Amino acid sequence: MTGESTMAAALNAALHDALAEDDDVVLLGEDIGTLGGVFRVTDGLLQEFGPARVIDSPLAEAGIVGTAVGMAYRGLRPVCEIQFDGFVHPALDQIIAQLSRLHYRTGGVVRMPLTIRVPCGGGIGAVEHHSESPEAYFAHTPGLRVVTAADPQDACSTLRAAIACDDPVLFLEPKRRYWTKAEVDTGARADLVSARVLRPGRDATLVAYGSMVTTALEAATAAEDDGIDLEVIDLRSLSPIDRETVAASVRRTGRLVVTHEAQASVSVSAEVITAVVEDCFEQLEAPPERVTGYDTPYPPSALEDAFLPGLDRILDAVDRTLGRRSSREVA
Repeated sequence: MTGESTMAAALNAALHDALAEDDDVVLLGEDIGTLGGVFRVTDGLLQEFGPARVIDSPLAEAGIVGTAVGMAYRGLRPVCEIQFDGFVHPALDQIIAQLSRLHYRTGGVVRMPLTIRVPCGGGIGAVEHHSESPEAYFAHTPGLRVVTAADPQDACSTLRAAIACDDPVLFLEPKRRYWTKAEVDTGARADLVSARVLRPGRDATLVAYGSMVTTALEAATAAEDDGIDLEVIDLRSLSPIDRETVAASVRRTGRLVVTHEAQASVSVSAEVITAVVEDCFEQLEAPPERVTGYDTPYPPSALEDAFLPGLDRILDAVDRTLGRRSSREVA
């Protein structure tokens, strides 16, 4: 089916179709049934598929993921919803110490087709623990796939691919893009590895993922006014990282800027820059730059506009890679 949809509605369509096509798919999480989820991503699914397949869980993240691990072990394809990013931490033991290791622990005999959906990131004026970007914890963990999406089509296609995958997948949903609208083909499928070149350019490579892809595309449009042609890449998969697509771009442009909401230290941007240095150091014309959240806890909502990377910070970084003195910095 094709039509205009918000990201939240596109995710709902992906879950609906997965439930309809495979009786082994089961959803569980807090308030996903009667309420339809805090962001209404599971709206209407309980009424259509019943309480045996759309399960309202207790307020216990470790219990949600632990139960799903048992379900996957017994052949089901559970899809967990963690209500907010900051609440995934009680489930770290189940995810890192159990889920990620079972395939290896059994010598490849046991597959773990389990998807964990996590609304992530800031920009909606939420309170503490509701705007985190915890992706680096999980991307660091062998045995987990970590993916995200930037627009409604990619959200729908990638979630279907995650549910169909026999590996455990952590699927990060940028909550400030839940209400973005675009045309969606619910029959399209993404893969769980490839980055996307969303905009070709010649002067510098700008890598982003999740919510920051929209900001990166806006920065590329603004840079045109200064005669700068930016290539924008949506990383999509944070583990594994599509090193080939990023390196191929940097070989053409000679410059790299990476941006994300999460703090900089020991982050996905650190891994991307390391990969580029390893793969194409001799083609770099300038030191890579990164534009990220600051190395502090996520601030109160009144300060989040200063915390989150914006257009000016990205364009200043682009200017530095080009050896230009930014008009914004001069002002």
